[in-house]
Amino acid sequence: METLPRALSLDLDDTLWPIWPCIERAERALDDFLREHCPRTANRYPVHRMRRLREEVAAEHPHLVHDFTEQRRISLARALETSGDDVARTDEAFAVFYAGRNQVEFYPDALAALARLSARFPVAALTNGNADLARIGIDGHFHCFVSARDQGHAKPDTPIFLATCERLGLHPAQVLHIGDDPLLDVMGARRAGMRSCWINRKKDSWPLGLPRPDLEFATLAGLADWLESHPDATEPR
Repeated sequence: METLPRALSLDLDDTLWPIWPCIERAERALDDFLREHCPRTANRYPVHRMRRLREEVAAEHPHLVHDFTEQRRISLARALETSGDDVARTDEAFAVFYAGRNQVEFYPDALAALARLSARFPVAALTNGNADLARIGIDGHFHCFVSARDQGHAKPDTPIFLATCERLGLHPAQVLHIGDDPLLDVMGARRAGMRSCWINRKKDSWPLGLPRPDLEFATLAGLADWLESHPDATEPR
C-alpha cells in the first residue's frame, strides 16, 4: 500500500467476534422464553424450525435482504399467529432474542486492537448485521455506525460503502475497509474505490479469480501492528 489511509471502516460480525455463537445463544434464549410464555409456539417451532421459518420469510421478502431485524420480527409474529398464541408478544420475544444476539464473545485480540486503531484513526462500523454497539459496550471506539438496515443496501453493494465514506468526510481512496469476507468486504470495498484489508482468522486460501486485497492479516492485532509501524499514517494526504 503506497499511501496510508486517513480513516478505517470495520466489519463487525466474524471480524470482531464470531457471529454463530451469538445467534445460537439468542435462539436458545428465545426458545426458553417461548416455552414459558407461548408454549404452543415453542412446540410448533423449536429452534431448527424457527430458523427455517426465518429463511422462508427472507425468501418471501427479498426487499428485506438488508434488514435482519424486520425478518426476525415477521418470523416471530407469524410463528405466534399460526400457533394460536398472542401476536402482541412479538416485541417481547424479539427483545429476548436481540439481547442474546448482543452478548458477543470477542476474538482474543479484537478489543485491544480496536482500541489501538481507534486511538489513531476515525473508525466507521460498517455492517450487514444488527449489532448494537452501545449494548456491547464499544460505541466509544467508533466515529459512526453504518448498517445495511439504515441504508437500504447491504454489502457488497457500492452505495453502503460510499455512504460510509461520506459519513467519514473522505474520498473512498482515503479509507481502508477491514473485514473477514472476500466478497462482501474485500470486493465490495474495491468496487467502491476503497482499499481493503482481509482479516483471515481461519487461514483460508484466497478465492481463485478474485483480485487480492491490499492487506491481509490473521488477526486485527496484525493490522494494528502494521499501521503503527508507519508513524505518519494519520498525516493529511
